[in-house]
Amino acid sequence: MTVAVIGGGAAGFFAALSVKEHHPGASVVILEKSNEVLCKVKISGGGRCNVTNGERSVRELAKAYPRGGNSLKKAFGVFGTGDTVEWFTRRGVPLVVQADNCVFPVSQKSQSIIDCFLNQARACGIEVRRNRAVCALKNSGDVWTVQYAGDTEATDSFDRVIVATGGCPKLSGFDWLIRLGHSIENPVPSLFTFSIPDEGLRSLQGIVVEKVLGALVSTALQAEGTLLITHWGVSGPVVLRLSSYGARYLHDRGYDVRLRINWTGIRDNDVIAADLIDAAREHRGKLLAGYRPFQLSDRLWRYLIGKTGLSLTKKWGELGKKDIQKMASVLSNDEYPVDGKAAFKDEFVTCGGVSLKDINMTTMQSRVCPGLYFAGEVLDIDGITGGYNFQAAWTTGYVAGKLL
Repeated sequence: MTVAVIGGGAAGFFAALSVKEHHPGASVVILEKSNEVLCKVKISGGGRCNVTNGERSVRELAKAYPRGGNSLKKAFGVFGTGDTVEWFTRRGVPLVVQADNCVFPVSQKSQSIIDCFLNQARACGIEVRRNRAVCALKNSGDVWTVQYAGDTEATDSFDRVIVATGGCPKLSGFDWLIRLGHSIENPVPSLFTFSIPDEGLRSLQGIVVEKVLGALVSTALQAEGTLLITHWGVSGPVVLRLSSYGARYLHDRGYDVRLRINWTGIRDNDVIAADLIDAAREHRGKLLAGYRPFQLSDRLWRYLIGKTGLSLTKKWGELGKKDIQKMASVLSNDEYPVDGKAAFKDEFVTCGGVSLKDINMTTMQSRVCPGLYFAGEVLDIDGITGGYNFQAAWTTGYVAGKLL
């Protein structure tokens, strides 16, 4: 059996290795359009590569995928996060689970993952052909013919093909798959930061708040996590999660929405007010500037007090009921206009791709073209930050390689 894997990224390499593991006699070729392979692996996680997530429950794991989570459940049963840890560990790349459940190589270097893939591919005889941009596929009986861009006469033939080309920001990038009869969910950006025009907030750049609640006003979209204030707006896991779950909503509105921030991380406003009343009682002799509740930084606390209209020189013991309500409101319902997005380069993914209706998610084989398989972000699957997108690549690549 001859197999072509189109795409030399995470899903492509994992699919190729899975083919050789389950079909040792197969001849496997990876076709990469550029001169470099595994580029996204190299830059992910700030160069450390967030390989997977520590979550072992398939049900909980599926919740981390705004698109494709339910469809992946059976595949996760075949190759899940625990299998990923075992796979890399057995091949000399031990992994470590951080406090936030993100999983990285013990070396804290993405190169460890890249070297592992390259060494494994070399050891089992996988050929990697670079600068091979596929522009068309043709099927004749049981044979697939691959045609390359820039050279209409250059073709190769294979028994099976696995498409692992990754996400594409433009619908036109899927034209060659549309010509085969596949439906494409329109690609739009996912996992990006928010641009906020409020100069007061942006003056606080560099401040990190470990646990906030974020929400998009007038929607049910909410997220919890760390928030980072930047010179252009806000970033951090809570923002990236909102951008992921709300990718299409945000795109359809031209990224012109309002962001609500609860700086305390406490969902119950009555609890927030009660904590402030307790603070007023326990620190009655201190100035508002002298005591900061909810472990807020000094600069952020002073900024938020300014939004209440209260004086920093006022004493806690002088606060009345209305003052407490003002403070609780600003802390729990602080709203800002969002006027755009900025790419989060290390983790950037797209929402959209080959419709899962066209894929048998048990085998990753196309329902439209027998003998054609898919893996990774080329599918309409994407997850939030935390190693979930790589896990989807490993899982779909493994299943496609095993069951072709």
